[in-house]
Amino acid sequence: MSPTIFRIGRYRAFFFSREETRMHVHISSPDGEAKFWLEPVALADSRGFRGHELTEICQMVAENQQFFLEEWHEYFG
Repeated sequence: MSPTIFRIGRYRAFFFSREETRMHVHISSPDGEAKFWLEPVALADSRGFRGHELTEICQMVAENQQFFLEEWHEYFG
């Protein structure tokens, strides 16, 4: 299960159900997918995105960190 929790432009943010306990969010677009840790915000893994896109996505995750953390707690308790 991977519910969409956030969309901005061509990016979709979602969680995988119980993938692992460390809080993180997945970001995908037609060009790639990336996984970011939420505390602290940091790139965990990526494929398909170019460096400048990852910088942009990391900024988006950082700007919305509180929202992602709240959603994480709502989904996973």
